[in-house]
Amino acid sequence: MRAGSDDAGFLEALPIAAGIFTLNADKLWVLAVNRRFFELAGCHGSHGEFADVFRQYAEGEGGAFIRAYLDAKGDAADELDLVDGDGPSSRFLKIKLAPVGALADGTPRCLVSVVDRTVEVQAENALRAEMLRDSLTGLPNRVAFTEEIERTGSNDVEEHRHAVLVVDVLRFSRINESVGSIAGDELLITFARRLMSALRGGDVLARTGGNEFGILVSLRRGIEDALTAAERIQDVMNAPFHISELDIRVECAIGVALMQRDQDSEELFRNAQFAVKQAKQTGRPQIYEPKEASLARHRFSIETELRRALDKDQLNLFYQPLIDLKSGEVAGFEALARWNHPDRGEISPIEFIPVAEESGLILQLGRWAMHKALHTLADWDKDAGAPLPAYVAVNLSAIQVARDDVSGMVAEALRSSGVSGDRLTLELTESAIIQDPGRATRVFEALKALRTTVAMDDFGTGYSNLAYLQRLPIDVLKIDKSFVSGMMVDSDSVAIVRAILSLADALGMSTTAEGIETVELATTLATLGCSSGQGFYFARPLDDSAALEFWKSRRRSRG
Repeated sequence: MRAGSDDAGFLEALPIAAGIFTLNADKLWVLAVNRRFFELAGCHGSHGEFADVFRQYAEGEGGAFIRAYLDAKGDAADELDLVDGDGPSSRFLKIKLAPVGALADGTPRCLVSVVDRTVEVQAENALRAEMLRDSLTGLPNRVAFTEEIERTGSNDVEEHRHAVLVVDVLRFSRINESVGSIAGDELLITFARRLMSALRGGDVLARTGGNEFGILVSLRRGIEDALTAAERIQDVMNAPFHISELDIRVECAIGVALMQRDQDSEELFRNAQFAVKQAKQTGRPQIYEPKEASLARHRFSIETELRRALDKDQLNLFYQPLIDLKSGEVAGFEALARWNHPDRGEISPIEFIPVAEESGLILQLGRWAMHKALHTLADWDKDAGAPLPAYVAVNLSAIQVARDDVSGMVAEALRSSGVSGDRLTLELTESAIIQDPGRATRVFEALKALRTTVAMDDFGTGYSNLAYLQRLPIDVLKIDKSFVSGMMVDSDSVAIVRAILSLADALGMSTTAEGIETVELATTLATLGCSSGQGFYFARPLDDSAALEFWKSRRRSRG
């Protein structure tokens, strides 16, 4: 080691925490060094000792970095992070290089500074470890779990070597409300311990949400290992949890997604979450199927488009005639929503009505249909010069009955249209009653107070409770088309229709048959005493102008 006096004096005078020395850039000779570098190097001030330390340094990663910098004729600052040692005693150093003026003989020089960042790095590592740990269970959290998935995926050379399981604690919010948040936390901790006991060595468990856990498992025997892991988890959850002097049985839903090569960790995790939703419906562990996810995305797309269509008034109501089977006259019309999408064309109600119910858009759709149908009936009255001897039937969803102010909505539609309540029939399915019989009773009574007619749609296809028919103010039973269409070839269907007609007669109700497609069916139902019917034999659903014209033509033909 050689030192220039000017450099040495300058460096010794610098009151900084960095170790600094200048180098002869040609021969990597140290020209000057400050005391802080001696301290960082673990020297006690001996130039000979420092020479040995620097020689080791120059032969290692730091020296290679300096030589590469000098070989590139560096004329700007550069830096390198260096780890000195292994394990807990490691030191973390940052080395910076910058050119300085050449010596008098033209020899190039550079300034090297070394900063000990060990305390800073250790604090950062401790903070990061804290940020990646769930504070309640001590398990890795969602961020740490997805990072582990990424590390594992980058090391896999084959697809489906690993799988992610998502385990959701069912009814946790209800349990939490019943026993309190402290006991709920205790339940989650115990649940996590049981999960840990069900795993194999090398499997990774994390708490990824409030009552959700993620597990990364290796697949030595393929998908069978993932299903076996799910079975073990369900087995360890069979025993009740003893929480706050209560024995609580906890069930869980498990979704499985197989890891693919180069797959995004978040996408893999979302796939497992999607499988959990299916597991909640089926009651057993589910493996993610791309086809099901594609259908779910399609439903979401339909939801988005339906919301826009409702906002822009792009839906229409069509009207299917309801025929009095004795007189042959048009008794009324059932209003049916139709959607002609500008890009996708006709979208079936079978497709968009369930989406509307799932998303809650059925409330907006139902209010639109009610107002539209009643105002159309009022327009027909104006066209005819007098109220038509006909009613309009509008379907009510079970979601509407449960969430909306149905009677208030109907009252407003009647008021704004000027149509009397006795010309409105409201069709509800059995599910509207079964979900909340008490609320259904209050809604039915409020609707009857408006003088409306109440019909039970698709009667016979659900779990009909005859006590509801006796207790609730139901006026009409609609016989489902599945029974009507089979009457000509199936004696059981005839027997069912006869039974429904007899029941309705005994309870003082009228009946409407759906799906009449032949004259034979129409004649048979009239003979059996069915009040009215609808179906393609009479007419398909018609737009408002065509429906009015149908009524007029039917009236003329029978006049």
